[in-house]
Amino acid sequence: MENLKTYAAPLGRLFLSALFIWAGIGKLMDPAGTAGYFAHVNIPAPAVLVWIVLLVEIIGGLMVLVGFKARWAALVLAIFCVITGFGVHLPVGDLPNMTHFYKNIAIAGGLLYVFSFGAGVWSVDGPGK
Repeated sequence: MENLKTYAAPLGRLFLSALFIWAGIGKLMDPAGTAGYFAHVNIPAPAVLVWIVLLVEIIGGLMVLVGFKARWAALVLAIFCVITGFGVHLPVGDLPNMTHFYKNIAIAGGLLYVFSFGAGVWSVDGPGK
């Protein structure tokens, strides 16, 4: 069982970070389209915020992936997930968006584990940091 923990932490970081890296790169490929979506869901200053969001997603995702300052990157991404969940995915009566809301909350929970216990082995930070 202890050997399984060796592989679980980096695999968990990979699974958590992949979503953010993929989403950030997607925004980078079409920032104008993303800004249009942001405007559609009433996010203020969409043309500016799209760049902030994609940087948070890509840089934060990469930091969690390699385990560099992973606790703090995970905390930032967890807060980002909660804000996104409540700010974008919580319209009452929209079942598909409610699914996205709960996924954001679940992802935030996983990221809080990384914040609490560190990146684990096979990380730049090393175990327990």
